[in-house]
This record gives sequence, C-alpha cells and structure tokens, in this order.
Amino acid sequence: MASPPDTSTPVSITPIQNEAELMQALAIREVVFIEEQAVPEGIERDAEDVHAYHVIANQGGHAIGTGRLVMLPNPPANQEGTWGQIGRMAVLQSHRKARVGSLLLTALEEEARRRGVSGIMLHAQLYALEFYKKHGYQVVGGVFEEAGMEHLEMLKRF
Repeated sequence: MASPPDTSTPVSITPIQNEAELMQALAIREVVFIEEQAVPEGIERDAEDVHAYHVIANQGGHAIGTGRLVMLPNPPANQEGTWGQIGRMAVLQSHRKARVGSLLLTALEEEARRRGVSGIMLHAQLYALEFYKKHGYQVVGGVFEEAGMEHLEMLKRF
C-alpha cells in the first residue's frame, strides 16, 4: 500500500527545461485526463504542446502537477490585445486540496504577465468553476462540451 504524500515538504513550481520533465508532465496529464476523466488520448495531446510554456510542480522529488500557457493568435471575442490561454492543468489525485493548483495557476499567470498579455482565457470544467472564480476569472458565454465534458469559457483581464 502506498504511503500518503508528504504534504509538509514544500511544493516547487518550475518551468519545464527538458524532454524528461516534459515526459513527466505528459504522464501526469495521462493519469488525470486519460485515465481518470476518459479523455481520448488523441485530443489530450495536441500541436500546442510543442510551442507552449509548461510548468511542473514537484514535491519531495516527485512530479505532482502540471499546466501550460499558450499564446493565442487572436484575442477572445469582444477583447483586444494579446491573450494567452492556460490549460492542461492537472494535479495528481493524492495531492489535490493542497493548493498545488493555485501555485500552478499563479506561475502561469506570472509568465503571461512577463509576456505582456492583456488577459488570459481558459476552458474550465464545471467542477473547477469556483476555483477559477476565486482567482479572478469570469464566465463568458454558456456551457459547451469539450473532450466529452461540460466546460465554460472564462476570462481574466490584467
């Protein structure tokens, strides 16, 4: 039986530096999206992975979470300027509720600010709606289906 995660060890969020770290991030996404949420593998990984800014969360020498920032070619509807999209946010089940998601989101937002974006758009699964609202994101439009799950588009202007 696996021992519970050591939540006393600090979590570090760092940009992915090499292919080995990217493979760790993709493995986390595979567990969370493909295995837990039954997202088809063919749509979980996409062409944006090559261009995206990825971060990885580590705790006690283990990769426990990931997320990515993609620069959008055009702003969302009714918006102006340069926008980024945060996505593929995933935290291993044993480490949820430990603020890892907030740390990942903050790190991605900081990178977006460094890039001078006007705001961030994301597609939130309905269960994560309150999490993103707490971080200043606002719902735009109605519920839509993505990867077989209901989502809402959310925006945060800087």
